[in-house]
Amino acid sequence: MSPLSLVALGFATVLIGLLGLRLHAFLAMMLAAFVVAFATPAGTLSKYAEQQVKIGKMSADSAAKLPQKSATDRALEGFGETCGKMGLMIAMASILGKCLLDSGAAMSIVHALLALFGRARVHLAFILTGFGLAIPVYFDAVFYLLMPIGKAMARTTGRDYLLYVLTIVAGATMAHSLVPPTPGPLFAAKELGVDIGTMMIGGMIVGSFSIAFGLAYALWANRRWKIELPAEEIADAPPESAAHLPPVALALLPILLPIVMIGWGSFNKGVWWTDNNIALSVGVVIGLILLSKYRTTGQASLQDAVQTALMSGATILVITAAGGAFGRTLQHTGIAETIQSLGNTSARTWALPICFIITTLVRTAQGSATVAMITAAPIARAFLEGGDLGFHPVYLALAVGCGSKPIPWLNDSGFWIITRMSGMHERQTLKIVTPMMSLMGLVGLPVVMVGAWLFPMR
Repeated sequence: MSPLSLVALGFATVLIGLLGLRLHAFLAMMLAAFVVAFATPAGTLSKYAEQQVKIGKMSADSAAKLPQKSATDRALEGFGETCGKMGLMIAMASILGKCLLDSGAAMSIVHALLALFGRARVHLAFILTGFGLAIPVYFDAVFYLLMPIGKAMARTTGRDYLLYVLTIVAGATMAHSLVPPTPGPLFAAKELGVDIGTMMIGGMIVGSFSIAFGLAYALWANRRWKIELPAEEIADAPPESAAHLPPVALALLPILLPIVMIGWGSFNKGVWWTDNNIALSVGVVIGLILLSKYRTTGQASLQDAVQTALMSGATILVITAAGGAFGRTLQHTGIAETIQSLGNTSARTWALPICFIITTLVRTAQGSATVAMITAAPIARAFLEGGDLGFHPVYLALAVGCGSKPIPWLNDSGFWIITRMSGMHERQTLKIVTPMMSLMGLVGLPVVMVGAWLFPMR
């Protein structure tokens, strides 16, 4: 089979597993990895190994052994390597997010921004808080946290409910796909050899353009459509008082300190304390201290909170590691050489939009932005290995991140979280929220392309 046929077989297996067989994403990814590994001929493996020796990425001894390895071993090597690279970061990010939520630190940040912007500009607080909190906290948790505040503000003002819903979504959804340590952008960065600090900075820059568009869309949509606060929400209790929450400076510390440490490491290589795992671990220690000090009566113990976080993180990790196994088997097909045969000029011109489109197709077909990024990142890596693109690989990772936004619909768990918590009907979410999220990703693509042209960072 040709490399393109093997890649098509892998993608078809993922989609059939997810959509046809209704398998868990972990099982669908592993099934695809094994299918591609078994279908890859020994001659193709030999050609891949020879190419890796030529470019200095594999020793002659390892190259000779690759065709002799079983399909299972080749897939599991990718699984284990991904666990080793990303396991601790995903675990620490899960614990940090749990600490921020349970200690009230996240709510403290919300209150501070609400006070800073005031009632008239509270939508700015929602979009900035959503983006900031979605860096260490998963999208659904951020939405669960902020929606009660949005409903409380709608009860107080008597208007602009749709504006609050859309700005919460706009902020949280872009950080979820562009800024590590959330799993999708973290995997894309690791797969493409991008420094985490560089990915964070790039994601924040591209995300700022996308959320600016999201804000403009939200203001326009709020004038065009009237969405009422659900009647059953009117009698809800107000949000927790800021008096019982951590000071905002302490609340921000477990988020900002790791970001500063990782960012510093991007410009000062070799400084041990800027290691990604160490930086996140420092954030977790601060988060645990906050949780122990501000934990309210009736909350779970520190041990139980960590256990809950690790259970959530373990699910993300095995899906991500399965994506690593799938990616490794795709690399062995020699797809990079096939892309290289297209010519460097063609690759440079079309690499970013192709990565965007591939991710969008997977996202639309199976629903999960994270799974779409994990599936598409190995193809993006093939562009990187296929020759000199003329720009930094971070742009490939950002194009994949932007491509994971279109098109959220009925097969997306986030779609149902937004619909159920906001009280909108499915058709309203499809008409209003789906276009906003899709267009935000689409706006991000030209920003990435212009950045690759003006600031290639070769």
